[in-house]
Amino acid sequence: MTKRTDAVIIGGGHNGLVCAFYLARAGKSVRVLERRSIVGGAAVTEEFHPGFRNSVASYTVSLLQPKVIRDMKLAERGLRIVERPISNFLPQDDGRYLKLGGGLERTQAEFRKFSTHDAKVLPAYYESLETVADVLRDLALRSPPNMGEGLGTLLSAARQGRRLAGLSLAQHRDMLDLFTKSARTFLDGWFDSEPVKAAFGFDAVVGNFASPDTPGSAYVLLHHVFGEVNGKKGAWGHAIGGMGAITGAMRQACEEAGVEISTDAAVEQVLVDGGRAVGVRLEDGAEVFGKAIVANVGPRLLYDRLIAPDDLAPEFRRRVKGFKVGSGTFRMNVALSELPRFACLPQPGEHHQSGIIIAPTLDYMDRAFTDAKRSGMSARPIVEMLIPSTVDDSLAPPGQHVASLFCQQFAPELPRGADGPARSWDDERETAADLIIATVERWAPGFKASVIARQIHSPLDLERKFGLAGGDIMHGNMSLDQLWSARPILGNGAYRGPLKGLYMCGAGTHPGGGVTGAPGHNAAREILADDGLWRRMIRAA
Repeated sequence: MTKRTDAVIIGGGHNGLVCAFYLARAGKSVRVLERRSIVGGAAVTEEFHPGFRNSVASYTVSLLQPKVIRDMKLAERGLRIVERPISNFLPQDDGRYLKLGGGLERTQAEFRKFSTHDAKVLPAYYESLETVADVLRDLALRSPPNMGEGLGTLLSAARQGRRLAGLSLAQHRDMLDLFTKSARTFLDGWFDSEPVKAAFGFDAVVGNFASPDTPGSAYVLLHHVFGEVNGKKGAWGHAIGGMGAITGAMRQACEEAGVEISTDAAVEQVLVDGGRAVGVRLEDGAEVFGKAIVANVGPRLLYDRLIAPDDLAPEFRRRVKGFKVGSGTFRMNVALSELPRFACLPQPGEHHQSGIIIAPTLDYMDRAFTDAKRSGMSARPIVEMLIPSTVDDSLAPPGQHVASLFCQQFAPELPRGADGPARSWDDERETAADLIIATVERWAPGFKASVIARQIHSPLDLERKFGLAGGDIMHGNMSLDQLWSARPILGNGAYRGPLKGLYMCGAGTHPGGGVTGAPGHNAAREILADDGLWRRMIRAA
């Protein structure tokens, strides 16, 4: 008789590990199947040049749930996160610069260089944003109501709606603005200065193939501010050892709880019998069976490639075909002989330990998107540079550095030229990388000469290496029609797939992208609830 594991998890990214941990802690037998030779998904650290290591894809910490950190005892397992001294540093075209973070008074002083009005309204802006962010924090570890379940849907919605009902009219208006308006329209209602608006508006285009003028982009701005580091709300930090230190500690927690982890185990197909997911077939032909099949891959990959079309209802296939992916992200890591010297602030300082944002205005960000829509890549891309070796000397040889270059906007699929052949990122990835280096060089003369080596991940590379369909770092657009109960599909928004026994625990479910651990945590709770293990569910939640 074929042995069945209680839960088979497809993908050993951070959410898969979180889900596995909670299930195993509740007494379930769990097996994680990871396609690559290491677990961690997009949250891994690799040596990309002799002596130089860095976080390969995801690169900074804020959204990781404190509850997950506590429950998995990640700090006790060696995880250490160092906060940025300031959040971001934005060079400006006129030779000035703006620093964001380091405390309210410091930020207000920075804003006064550009607008006394903006400095004055900053406390009210923070208070407004924080109120809505608190609601999101509260909802992040709750399963959204699953539409179509009658009374259950109504009761779940009512419980989660209590927090919203307590908001004032002004707070409801703020929430409506953030969920529906463009980032520019929202920020225009608060600030006068273009550099100030750019400082906040950058978060609206992170992992978002859109313009700051796109309706709904204000929500993406909000999504990136509801995290915390070491108990400080809204803070960002560096994981010592890179992002792989997080998933390495998670793996330890899982194995201690009894989880079986298999690497080099690529899943080829989900096996379905009588409308129920019963197992998976690996690319080497082996079959693994489980009572619950849990997908820690994006919805597009799961339903387009891992499940036979005939095993899905035609209406569901039609709906999931419309699930939008493609974050417009191009990701590079570079080995540097020295720190970059910015024309506006050449000496070493705290700005080298922050997020260095090359996107001085919202107009700059808009042009980057329109360029990419037209030609496939921005003439002047948006670049966020982090230099983690400034706080973690284990990443590079003495006196040298590694930098993460997170870049927008680059079309998930390159548009075909007029009467020309199809274009591929395989052919144009080096051209795009040169363009990114040249963009940094414009603001930090000498940067190009300091580059010893570079690791390139185009949208196509991100898809091939990490299974991110369309290179989408969020597993799917964070638009209003793909949030909460509608992530990924209305009626399948509470971590349950359209087949019995099939669950989803990745960033393509609520609350969405980023290294949060929330989807994995919430999916485990729903799997346990469906199994009727109420006491174990409570203990594991």
